[in-house]
Amino acid sequence: MFYDGYYYPPVNGYSGMRRVTIEEAMHTALQQVPGQVIKIELDTEHGIQVYEVDIVTAQGVKYEVNVAVDTGEIVNIELD
Repeated sequence: MFYDGYYYPPVNGYSGMRRVTIEEAMHTALQQVPGQVIKIELDTEHGIQVYEVDIVTAQGVKYEVNVAVDTGEIVNIELD
């Protein structure tokens, strides 16, 4: 991992960074796209590990919201 421009290798496979839980990812996704979560899976998008959260809105529109596992930030929102 890089912090302040310096590299700190993982110790025993632990990077020192907290991962976002699946519940936190679901909550973040629902804040951006209100509706019902129908599926969540772990995936990799553009080299970033993400939770892929599929949501159906009250109008029946299906969205895929990608939430970064390491930061909890929304990486992408698209119609599915």
